[in-house]
Amino acid sequence: MSFHESLDSLPIGAFFVAYTVVAATISESGYRLGNWWQERTPEEREGPTGMIVGSLLALMAFLLATATGMAADRFDTRRGLVLAEANSVGTTYLRAGYLPEPASSEVRSLLREYVPLRIIGTADLADVRVRMARSAELQTKLWSIAEDLARTTPESEVLALFIASLNETIDLHETRVVAGLYARVPETIILLLFSGTILTLGMVGYNAGLTRRRSPVTAFAMIVVLGAVITLVVDLDRPRDGFLKVSQQPLIDLQEQIGALPPANPPR
Repeated sequence: MSFHESLDSLPIGAFFVAYTVVAATISESGYRLGNWWQERTPEEREGPTGMIVGSLLALMAFLLATATGMAADRFDTRRGLVLAEANSVGTTYLRAGYLPEPASSEVRSLLREYVPLRIIGTADLADVRVRMARSAELQTKLWSIAEDLARTTPESEVLALFIASLNETIDLHETRVVAGLYARVPETIILLLFSGTILTLGMVGYNAGLTRRRSPVTAFAMIVVLGAVITLVVDLDRPRDGFLKVSQQPLIDLQEQIGALPPANPPR
């Protein structure tokens, strides 16, 4: 199981709680360590610890901004691709009406089965892969029909328009697969974000222990806000699950327009 798959298997609420608990534990450990060290080396209070903590906080802010921007961009890309695919499939369905029978009816029947498969409303990766496989089978059938028509009427301008929209539909399928399953925030950045914020909170606690000045409310608020922002990054980076989900409404609207019926159980 990959790093992203392991992270996706953890419910987003559980992730927030786990991060907050770990961060609070590290911060408290840092505070106690600072207290312990201050008792043995009083001169440490005048050391460069405060400057180091300030630098770590600035670096942490940069990492948070970078990761949040990357995750938001990928979320917007996935959302835009749903609309683009709905428009492309809708255009293909309309242009199929210009094809001769029985090709026209067969193409539209295949597209009515195709649309519900493209509505991804589940976090089950196995179900998603089943839908992908069936979508590929339908694409093969649709392209086979287009090839047969192209051999019989190679100079048809109407057929050329249909093939162009069908080709775009197939391309958008692959683009959505890549954007949904593989275009994630790099593991290195996520790991660096986790370790960097934990280290920073530990150093903040350590510095508070050295100076023996700490506000528990402020420390807790900082941990909760950091946990919320990091949870937001993880949530935005999840293509199928979480509080923030890519709306499938364009495809749902298309399904209603062309009279497609959602499959109770996609073929396995």
